[in-house]
Amino acid sequence: MTSAQLSLPTFSVRLLPAFEGLRPSSSSSSTVRLASFGSRPVRSLVVKAAAVVAPKYTSLKPLGDRVLVKIKTAEEKTEGGILLPTTAQTKPHGGEVVAVGEGRTIGKNKIDISIKAGAQIIYSKYAGTELEFNGSNHLLLKEDDILGVLETSDVKDLQPLNERVLIKVAEAEEKTAGGLLLTEATKEKPSVGTIIAVGPGPLDDEGNRKPLSVAPGNTVMYSKYAGNDFKGSDGSNYIVLRASDVMAVLS
Repeated sequence: MTSAQLSLPTFSVRLLPAFEGLRPSSSSSSTVRLASFGSRPVRSLVVKAAAVVAPKYTSLKPLGDRVLVKIKTAEEKTEGGILLPTTAQTKPHGGEVVAVGEGRTIGKNKIDISIKAGAQIIYSKYAGTELEFNGSNHLLLKEDDILGVLETSDVKDLQPLNERVLIKVAEAEEKTAGGLLLTEATKEKPSVGTIIAVGPGPLDDEGNRKPLSVAPGNTVMYSKYAGNDFKGSDGSNYIVLRASDVMAVLS
């Protein structure tokens, strides 16, 4: 009887750089090295998730309500100067707007994009299409995927766009109603918080803004799995979500 031995493929994956609470700053690149089968070696494969725009193209104009964002690079060191390994770097999903489309049409009205080139923004975790352009990593996404404008490094200063709101999440309960101390693993994620800032509201069919039914200072209950989570510089937790994900105002 002839015996056969099969060598399984081995994979070497270079992880993405990352940034606190904030989308990958560089194109996803994975190197796959397959073991030899018999006497025939298999060539190494390099797989890149981001599209690469050829160097001969020096200008990119988004269409419609899309914007082009230059992705913020990941922090490679801690504030104390300690070098972070790739696995410890958190994912950025913020950057600078470098080009905007001509806007969109609602009914008979032409609506311009509300942000301009140069604005520092943060966007939804899984939004847009990544691409390498002019030697840097960019993201092409719709205006509605932008959560807000953030000109500082602290999320509490975020100015939400459209119908989104910024909420400071309430602290998780430390004890049960019976007085038992809860561990970190058993603390339930709170879905209550205080609204810090609100967007100008969504657009109606005539292109007019509809004011939101909640305001800064409101304590609200929101949908448990909605929004994008962030950690503020003060250690507090924040979440950005749509006003429609706010279920009730508490008083």
